Amino acid sequence: MRAPVLVFKKLPANGMAVFPFILVKQKMDKKNPLLINHEKIHLRQQLELLIFPFYIIYLANYLINLLVYKQHHLAYMKIVFEQEAYDNEKDLAYLKNNNWFGWIKYVKALKLP
Repeated sequence: MRAPVLVFKKLPANGMAVFPFILVKQKMDKKNPLLINHEKIHLRQQLELLIFPFYIIYLANYLINLLVYKQHHLAYMKIVFEQEAYDNEKDLAYLKNNNWFGWIKYVKALKLP
């Protein structure tokens, strides 16, 4: 998957996928293969959900997690889309291996405290 990578210095994170772009905070991040792969996984997720519903589900998942875990970082890490991206960012062939809708297994594995 090819995606334009743009530097946006005021980005609140090191990287962010906003279809069809990957935004990075620093120019050197453009050469970080794990960060770019992580964000490409998010672009695939956005395509799977026809883009706009991804953002709604992402935000809803985060807000529910925040109510449950009461910590920003843990709520963020428990977002099903982030779980798929973090678990597979080191596998640079992950997207080429046709792992469509890989985030669904994280929904099925949800265990609320």
